Amino acid sequence: MRFILSPSSFLLPLFTLLGLGVLVSGLGTKCSAPVTSGTASPTAPFWLEQIQHRGTAPFNSNPGGYQVFRNVKDFGAKGDGVTDDTAAINAAISSGNRCGNGCGQSTISPAVVYFPQGTYLVSSPIISYYYTQLIGDAKHMPTLVASPNFQGIAVIDADPGWYVNQDNFYHSIRNFKIDVSRMPTSASATGIHWQVSQATSLINIVFQMSTAAGNAHQGIWMENGSGGFMGDLVFNGGKFGMWVGNQQYVEISSRHEITLMGTGHRFTVRNITVNNANTAVSDRPVYGLWNWGWTFQGVTINNCQVGFDLATGGTTQDNQGVGGEAIIDAVVTNTPIFVRNSQPSNGVLHGSLVLNNIKLNNVPTAVGVANGQVVLAGGTTTINSWAQGNVYTGTNPNGRFVQANIPAINKAGSLLDSAGRIFGKGHPQYANYAPDQFISVKSQGAKGDGQTDDTAAIQAYSGCKIIFFDAGVYVVSNTITIPAGTQIVGEAWSTILGTGNTFFDYNNPVPVVRAGTSGSTGVLEISDMIFSTRGPAAGAIVLEWNVHDPAGQQGAAGTWDTHIILGGKAGTNLQANNCPTSGSGGNNCFAAFLALHLTPSSSAYLEGLWVWLADHDLDQGPQINLYSGRGIMSESHGPVWMIGTASEHNVLYQYYLVNAQNHYMGLIQTETPYFQPDPVPPAPFIPNSAYKDPSLGPGAAWALTVTNSQNILVFGAGLYSFFQPYFQPDPVPPAPFIPNSAYRSPRSDRAPGDSGQLHRVYQTSGRHLRADVVAFKSPSCPESDACASADTPPFPPTQDYNQACLNTFNCQQQIVNVDTASSIGIYSLSTVAAQYQVSVNGQGIVPNSANRNGFAQTVTSWTPS
Repeated sequence: MRFILSPSSFLLPLFTLLGLGVLVSGLGTKCSAPVTSGTASPTAPFWLEQIQHRGTAPFNSNPGGYQVFRNVKDFGAKGDGVTDDTAAINAAISSGNRCGNGCGQSTISPAVVYFPQGTYLVSSPIISYYYTQLIGDAKHMPTLVASPNFQGIAVIDADPGWYVNQDNFYHSIRNFKIDVSRMPTSASATGIHWQVSQATSLINIVFQMSTAAGNAHQGIWMENGSGGFMGDLVFNGGKFGMWVGNQQYVEISSRHEITLMGTGHRFTVRNITVNNANTAVSDRPVYGLWNWGWTFQGVTINNCQVGFDLATGGTTQDNQGVGGEAIIDAVVTNTPIFVRNSQPSNGVLHGSLVLNNIKLNNVPTAVGVANGQVVLAGGTTTINSWAQGNVYTGTNPNGRFVQANIPAINKAGSLLDSAGRIFGKGHPQYANYAPDQFISVKSQGAKGDGQTDDTAAIQAYSGCKIIFFDAGVYVVSNTITIPAGTQIVGEAWSTILGTGNTFFDYNNPVPVVRAGTSGSTGVLEISDMIFSTRGPAAGAIVLEWNVHDPAGQQGAAGTWDTHIILGGKAGTNLQANNCPTSGSGGNNCFAAFLALHLTPSSSAYLEGLWVWLADHDLDQGPQINLYSGRGIMSESHGPVWMIGTASEHNVLYQYYLVNAQNHYMGLIQTETPYFQPDPVPPAPFIPNSAYKDPSLGPGAAWALTVTNSQNILVFGAGLYSFFQPYFQPDPVPPAPFIPNSAYRSPRSDRAPGDSGQLHRVYQTSGRHLRADVVAFKSPSCPESDACASADTPPFPPTQDYNQACLNTFNCQQQIVNVDTASSIGIYSLSTVAAQYQVSVNGQGIVPNSANRNGFAQTVTSWTPS
């Protein structure tokens, strides 16, 4: 039996970006009066400051005494603009033996650090610890002011050298004004040092810098990192609004080796504004040192000198520049140069650039080169669709280099706002709502202690309030259905954790969380949550999404800063001690059947979503062996916006669009499972026709596969394959013996999936991988992984797992597949080490050999015709 939130009387207020509301009564009852907006007075503090905080960290060593929510004023900060608040703020962040210097990674000490209205003077960096949300009053944004004698890298530092930047997960900063204008103009005054990875976000921040000629101030400095989302940012003044790059190597100096450590190296930025009245020639809103791929959506630039200043020309792994820049929906005014390349292309790919819907007002040069060359003249005009790089069509393997207009990029009308731009909606914060408009699930009996079954407590609430999931881990043993008309807010990524027999059977998959029922319509907003499983959960569909937004309310159904995290953290039973690379975890290490399913009648706005099957343990440290069958499957007819999303390490595919329509995907990021191609997918799973499993490429999961889908726009993609296991049997069995028919010696050439075939899975440990048996399919149960035996074979074969395939650009053969029945445009596609970057009907078409572009290989454009 499946349980749902009480269907008899559940109703929540509706809230849209415009503050409008519509009474939804999808469950048969009505509130006494429609709640169309917040009831807080204009002078009242933000609701987050006023509500009772019951959040806990259940897997902390001191769960009863550990404090999740911290108000900086409780730690002595004054916020008066005069007192130096640095020490008090850092005490609020670090209190409780949290994951700081020497920790590396940990999920057991989450924190929300809250800043009430005020002006906070600081003289050295505020250190954002691992697994921290820094949140200011959304109604009256607090100001962080750098003192004139400020010393340090930035006002907020997300990594003072304590973390591996490609694994620096779980940071969020929102609702601040950051002012460095009091610092000397010659100082490299920086607002935020942002060296981070997935599950990170910068939201609703204003950077104030000097407007004096020749100043050296900058808003964001990011020298490397791996993924994340930024949105709703304003930069005033400074030399650079954003100085950005992504480092994908760590040097092991003692061995004089370079080892790839990264997991993405891409960012998505939505809605940034840069204003600078200064006429100094050095003023640049965005300076790009290098990347594999960036997507900028919704850019406004006023009165600057150079809009995007890009270091181009790096074409090898050791000499990288900006590999791929994709900019959509920009308005640029009174700025001499919109985009400037540091080096000319000279007719070949030296940095890819895609521009779409760029409105120029008094911008003489649209695209230029530092030597003064004009590539594309500007003026007062609109650039519809323009590209610099290699473009491909259909099944023609021969691309052509262009610096020219390209055919208009097709975008479904349902994806656009009233101004004809890709729709965007900021993280819901309910700034004008009062505390009594929220209800805590813990106040209704849920424990969130990581042990108690909270299914009944969660489903029991009925009322007309926004549901606040206090920090904690909420174990559920049956499906939780969230009706249309619901708004959910988490705290420090509150977690719903599915576990038990309901989610065990691979042959009968069941949702852990169901968002809306089939055919339902209404507002459904989820923010700051994690959906997960406790293994084994081979039959878990972690999130099934059914709801469609109401007519006239774009993006009313969606998630923000919400993630699907499978394993690799405390409480999941999918950690190093349960699922080591020895393979001894066996069937206990199946994490999910499918991570996210967008059903045909749904729509979805997904911003900053990370779907991660863990490849290593964030709490115990070592690499692990886990298995999730599928990443994101969309059958939705749209509209669907996937803005800054990622899906990694699933066995069959990371993104699968089948019979889908009207999707915008920018930027998407994937990683292929490290152990493939042994076993060859779908092993250790089996195909399931009910979920329309696609035909698979040779030996590895699809990063993106598209079947019979229409009006699909991929505007920025980073799809990576870093490893390939090496197996050298010595001697080859049956040597040193010979077969003996009298004893029915088994065949040694069985294909993976045959009865009796041992499935070997490889997992990284440093730069090497060992192989171990994870499942043995018994002849008595040949079609079900759920009943596979965990019996250990006599010995594992000798294995080595390395990155030699990077040197030959061939860690897997195919990575993107589109059938001929689909209408799709793919722009700014960067892949790593896939022999064919685009396949059509399963046949490799676009070879990476023609598109090498720094470390990655970049296709500027591929369209069916």
